[in-house]
Amino acid sequence: MLYNTSLMKIYCSGIGGIGLSAYASLQNAAGHQVLGSDRTDSALLEDLRSQGITVTLRQDGSGLPGHLDLFVYSEAIPEDAPERVKAREFFIRQISYFQALGEFSKDYTVIAVCGSHGKSSTTAMAAHVLTQAGLDPTVVVGTKVPDLGGKNWRKGKSRIFLLEACEYRGSFLHLHPSIILVTSLDWDHVDAYPTPELYRRAYKTFVGCLPQNGTLITHMQDKACADLARESGKNILDADRQKMIMLSVPGRHMQENALLVQALAETLGVDVRSAEQSLLSFQGTWRRMEEIGESNGIMYVDDYAHHPKEILATTAAIRQKYPKKRLVCVFQPHMHDRTLHFYDDFVHAFIESDVVMLTDVYEARKEKKGEKADMEKLASDIRGTVEGHVQYTGSLANTELQLRNELRSGDVVLFMGAGDITNLARRMAKESSLIIPFVRKVL
Repeated sequence: MLYNTSLMKIYCSGIGGIGLSAYASLQNAAGHQVLGSDRTDSALLEDLRSQGITVTLRQDGSGLPGHLDLFVYSEAIPEDAPERVKAREFFIRQISYFQALGEFSKDYTVIAVCGSHGKSSTTAMAAHVLTQAGLDPTVVVGTKVPDLGGKNWRKGKSRIFLLEACEYRGSFLHLHPSIILVTSLDWDHVDAYPTPELYRRAYKTFVGCLPQNGTLITHMQDKACADLARESGKNILDADRQKMIMLSVPGRHMQENALLVQALAETLGVDVRSAEQSLLSFQGTWRRMEEIGESNGIMYVDDYAHHPKEILATTAAIRQKYPKKRLVCVFQPHMHDRTLHFYDDFVHAFIESDVVMLTDVYEARKEKKGEKADMEKLASDIRGTVEGHVQYTGSLANTELQLRNELRSGDVVLFMGAGDITNLARRMAKESSLIIPFVRKVL
């Protein structure tokens, strides 16, 4: 039996995170007693409670029972957090989410999807193809997926474990992959990797975790990916040799993700036509060009893009789908350090947009004291690259007021960012006369 161990009592601090919530669900499904905490309520917490998992919104340590077998924390929970301090006082074993995921998956054949962009979409596509092919994988993905019944996880019965592997702070180095898919290698997470060289070195180390008979699947037309592959000395499968097909989701970047999945399907012996048909029926994922509502001729779209290249890819895809509509982009920058390091790229990232609104920076975690991004200046500099209106709108509350005055029939309004801008997007879409449901298709 995979992950054969006696039943445990597991506490997850930060259980509402997109990764840790999936881990908690899988452990609960395996029969372990799971409980946890988070700062604020969410749909993910509601889903966890529906599975019988106890969740508290107090993280002061009061919800931590004295007897636990394992304490798992998300990357957002610092070492001096009350729950971690109390766990140490109780001599409870503590490990990070990715350490826990590595332990959970170590007896499986692990397929790890990594890269700067497209990890979630590629993992979701692969889950759809492998499940349709009858390979029955266990899955952990960093977004909610219609083809997984609206969930971010799936419990399979085979030896295949498909998961999204995050590079932040070397998290993916806790995994034991047999197959690795690399989507892209654009420098990111500048707080953890101050230089592009350090960023790529982390990937080189991760690829080195492949066994001698392991396989690396990537885009050999991408120089950075090709260099990584050739230096690895591993078995390489070039995704760019696959046939590019049209999908129901827009964008060339989605087609490139599909090439990786087709190469994976080939590696696992899935029939080519079967894989292509599965990809054609792929419905997309939560917060990836997700159309969430329509009213009075205005389409509301929510997207996770927070890196300049992601913004370019997303806006190009939306422009491709709606070539004659006015594209209004509302962008919430994610972290000051990222905004400053890629400042020039952000200036040129909105060339497909007709109107751009920039909100305050979302600080997902404590940043080192230093220079803050000047959003007024960024808006001014973007004006030189966009023919339409560009402005810094500040808080989400003020952004909403400005946006309501700006929108008109025929617009597509695209909300982008990895922070809480999704709340604004969904609130405005909820007021629409026609709400587009997040399709729940149970496999």
